Amino acid sequence: MLGEFDIIARYFATPDQSLPISGVTLGPGDDCALLSPAAGTELAMSVDTSVADVHFPGDAPPEAIGHRALAVALSDLAAMGARPRGCLMALTLTHAEPAWLERFAQGFRDLGRYTATPLVGGDVTRGTLSIAVTVIGDVPVGQALRRSGAMPGERLAVTGALGGSHGGLRMWQAGGHDLEDPLLAAYLRPAPQLEAGCALRGLASAALDISDGLLADLGHLCHASGVGASLDPACIPLAPTLEMTLGSEGALHAALNGGDDYQLLVSVPDTAWEDALRRCADCGVTLTEIGRVLAEPGIRGIPETLKGAGWQHFTGDGQ
Repeated sequence: MLGEFDIIARYFATPDQSLPISGVTLGPGDDCALLSPAAGTELAMSVDTSVADVHFPGDAPPEAIGHRALAVALSDLAAMGARPRGCLMALTLTHAEPAWLERFAQGFRDLGRYTATPLVGGDVTRGTLSIAVTVIGDVPVGQALRRSGAMPGERLAVTGALGGSHGGLRMWQAGGHDLEDPLLAAYLRPAPQLEAGCALRGLASAALDISDGLLADLGHLCHASGVGASLDPACIPLAPTLEMTLGSEGALHAALNGGDDYQLLVSVPDTAWEDALRRCADCGVTLTEIGRVLAEPGIRGIPETLKGAGWQHFTGDGQ
């Protein structure tokens, strides 16, 4: 029977020697990790909790659960234009099964290696399966992207394509478990847009990641900036095969309300638009204009039949 300290020592305490750990002066094994801030930067920190059968299927592959738990936390760093420095994880387990833990840790480590995000500490306890991940990043002083800077007349744009995660959720619920399917991959193995977030520093006036659904998150951006917005539904980029899976209206509804896409929604002045397109293209990411920022409050251009509430805990998913 594995105990708490056995789990930590076997699966999480050994630093990944392939990761650059400059600035991490003390990693796992002590009461705290120690990180040295880089000159001219400020720290960006966020925490995300993923709970089985709320945020992900409890019977999903362990590698996917590990990947997803880190990815959704890293997406907040991407939204601020920050680069990862490290992460902490609090893991709550119903049972300590070695085979499950090995696969979970592998999924977590693989994404950590790909994004240069070393695990520098954490905790393990017993209870309903959940994973709380705290990410630490840094960003040059004064250059962090915030929700509150959008100005009337600016272009609203999104990275990548939307709706894929919701399409993947529907497929999983219908019994489709082919993890090579792009929709299921979008749901279970999302890709945080870290490079795009950094590329848009100094160009985007406001940004956030799309976790609760495009309409809900656009509402957050508009509220923080004191503006409104107009969207063109025909311009919203849909995930490949989404229309084939959900139909045209279902696909657009998923893109607007489904959530869990972890793409970036940004507001960009006309004068910075071409540079924003070029920088995103340089890191292999598409940037698509979907509307404009308005001075008047409210979101225009979306038929009532396509509006949902987005995701919100304690009130249901509103979809």
